[in-house]
Amino acid sequence: MEASEILNSYLIWLFTLVIFFVVLIPQMFKILREYERAVVFRLGKFYTTKGPGLIFLIPFIDRIVRVDLRVLTINVDKQEAITKDNVTINVDAITFFRVIDAEKAIIQVEQFIHATSMLAQTTLRSVVGQVELDELLAQRDKINKKIQEIIDRQTDPWGVKVVSVEVRDVVLPEVMKRAMARQAETERDRRAKIINAEGEYQAAEKLVEAGKMIEETPAALQLRFLQTMSEISEENATFAFIPLPIDLIEPFKKVLLKDKKE
Repeated sequence: MEASEILNSYLIWLFTLVIFFVVLIPQMFKILREYERAVVFRLGKFYTTKGPGLIFLIPFIDRIVRVDLRVLTINVDKQEAITKDNVTINVDAITFFRVIDAEKAIIQVEQFIHATSMLAQTTLRSVVGQVELDELLAQRDKINKKIQEIIDRQTDPWGVKVVSVEVRDVVLPEVMKRAMARQAETERDRRAKIINAEGEYQAAEKLVEAGKMIEETPAALQLRFLQTMSEISEENATFAFIPLPIDLIEPFKKVLLKDKKE
């Protein structure tokens, strides 16, 4: 009988130890990774923030909420917005942020990831409505910086730091795409005409300079005539038009005029 009681006592202690290790040990000790923090609530009241590594808790009294301190990413779905110059577009973005104060992120806001996402959507539409379409397309970095500053200022009380915001895609209406294509084509034609006109102007300037040089130095015209004759003689041409200098004809004109007077 005594042996049976000893055996029962042994089994009870063994069962108690099993219950202790299976139920209480996981409640007493937690292991947090390097990028994790535990916000500890004792009897429902904030107690402290612990981690990383091994932390000790009072079973059934302490409760923890794990917070990831790594940079998180939010995809801001396409938002329909109207720019300052009344162009309706669809725009989306991506937001990078991280928790810098685990206590505030849990206590000051419910579901800080969802709250930051909603704030990013409304801020994106608001900022797009304050700029013109050309500015949105040409100054993307400036727009990204402005959105990031606005969101970061509003999430600071939540213990959330917005690292950056990137506007990914701006979808224009088909009518606007065709209008921009026509505008770009017109701009290319304008530039081509300007370049052609500048070329003609420069060529005319050079011709004027050459004319003045020949006027000051008549021998230059004779040299040019001889050069032209040399170029013509090197080509296999059946016919050739040879310009004669006006000075060459002057003696014949004088003789003709003299004969008419006589």
